[in-house]
Amino acid sequence: HLFLHSSPPRRSSDLEKNESYVPYDVETSIGVDRMFLSVMCHSYCEEKLENGETRVVLRLPEALAPVKCAVFPLDKKYGLPELAHEIVDELKFHFNTHYGDPKDSIGKRYRRQDAIGTPFCITVDHETPNDHKVTLRYRDTMEQERVAISDLRSKIGRAHV
Repeated sequence: HLFLHSSPPRRSSDLEKNESYVPYDVETSIGVDRMFLSVMCHSYCEEKLENGETRVVLRLPEALAPVKCAVFPLDKKYGLPELAHEIVDELKFHFNTHYGDPKDSIGKRYRRQDAIGTPFCITVDHETPNDHKVTLRYRDTMEQERVAISDLRSKIGRAHV
């Protein structure tokens, strides 16, 4: 007779908690899914900010980020949405570019893009129609700089390589 026998799962002990448990590990097959899981796990971060809030950031390498930049008009008035759409139209053939509706605060829009891994956010503000510059925000450092609209493509493209 052939007897099927399965041994009980091996248990480990946590001496500090005085508990036993069954150790486990998720092991995916070799392939794209394994690399994808690795990149996602290593890219996900939660940071504590100075004001006590937690910032969720997906620090995807720029070359792998599905959305490269998001363009936000600061306000619904003064022609800012139209100017933002012009910038999106200028960049969309070179980078996957998202337009952010101005209904939420700029901080909430930045946080949303941080969470999905967008490396760059571009803000069209009240000075933009006059000086033809926008604010370019970097996801990883949260630093911001004023950049001429005409320099956006080369600035994002350099960082993108």
